[in-house]
Amino acid sequence: MYPTLLFLLAVVTLWGKVTAEKELQYVTVLFRHGDRSPVKAYPTDPYQESDWPQGFGQLSQEGMRQHLELGQFLRMRYDGFLNENYVRHEISVRSTDYDRTLMSAEANLAGLYPPIGEQVFSPNIKWQPIPVHTVPQSEEKLLAFPQRDCPRYEELMNETEQTEEYLNITNANKDIMELVRNKTGLKIMTVDAVWGVYDTLFCESRHNKSAPDWVTPSVWERLRFLKDFGLRVIFGVYKHQEKSRLQGGILLGEIVKNLSQAAKSKEMQRLKMMMLSAHDTTMAALQSSLNVFNGRQPPYASCLLIELYSDGGSLSVSMFYRNESRIQPYELQLPGCSLNCPLEEFVKITKPSISEDRQKECQLASSGSSKEVIISLVVSGCLLLGLIIILFLSIIRHKEPLGSRGYRQINNGGAEES
Repeated sequence: MYPTLLFLLAVVTLWGKVTAEKELQYVTVLFRHGDRSPVKAYPTDPYQESDWPQGFGQLSQEGMRQHLELGQFLRMRYDGFLNENYVRHEISVRSTDYDRTLMSAEANLAGLYPPIGEQVFSPNIKWQPIPVHTVPQSEEKLLAFPQRDCPRYEELMNETEQTEEYLNITNANKDIMELVRNKTGLKIMTVDAVWGVYDTLFCESRHNKSAPDWVTPSVWERLRFLKDFGLRVIFGVYKHQEKSRLQGGILLGEIVKNLSQAAKSKEMQRLKMMMLSAHDTTMAALQSSLNVFNGRQPPYASCLLIELYSDGGSLSVSMFYRNESRIQPYELQLPGCSLNCPLEEFVKITKPSISEDRQKECQLASSGSSKEVIISLVVSGCLLLGLIIILFLSIIRHKEPLGSRGYRQINNGGAEES
């Protein structure tokens, strides 16, 4: 009995040492902003911008509470990894330049870093200012998707609308799209337009504003389906990986680069967390490029965690998705890898979704050919012009009179001298 007990104690001790060696090294946190007012109203909407306290597209108090709670969750999850006090070298926060994402980040940080000790600057407020960085919307190349600066992507979207799946779904929902067009006063009705109407109705319902009579439970469910389908169309349905390279792969490439950098030297790596505050399309774009998108719109304050672990000299990546505050985040598995994916494999598997030269890949196939044709025509034209000039000069030379070829008249005796 005693040898068996000693053996079990040895195993437990060894297991404790092994598990203790696994250490969190770096985290990327991407979240969607919190609850907001509608971005816009449809023409017949009884609720216009004046009906919302801060106007369209603004974070509500519920949205503030959602992110305060998410920040408190992050504090509990990463307590001991992040210093209890705010340390500027440990965390970097980046947001798109929208009021709702900037305010969501600020509310989140209030939950993550409630001031204690020397960081309390006023006894009347349990908050401290923490920097949130952004760039103008026109310059946002990392967190706003889809990016419309890519001709090849626009071509892919046009091709997507000709696929069997897209045509079948739009044809099967012509009646609901026509109903929405007639009831909302919109002149053009597309899947994207349906998404916009659904979003407006959804925001109004969350803020206790009555839905129009035509929005029955059946209509509501079909609008929800078309909204989710519209999100899938942007990043998938057709040539998914190429779309990823031109869209979500931009952010994925930055995350992979940061993971690789953090893995090089733990001692030199002072930054522990990159926090990104963005939108549902940002979340969908990244998840799609990772091939883990569930096809449904990410809810308010949903959060994707990408964690880098060091374990006895080996490095691994784990991913978690939190889309509901009442339950723990569930683990995401990168297709082709284990849940605790070795960093080397993570980099290898994600590489096809990351463009090395997006500007080149965004060019249309015909653009390069046209450019080559133009250059060829210019060169050929120059050569032809040169030949014409040479031929013209040759003709002129042969037609010149004898007196102009270096001969002159000699007055003494009338003889010619060359």
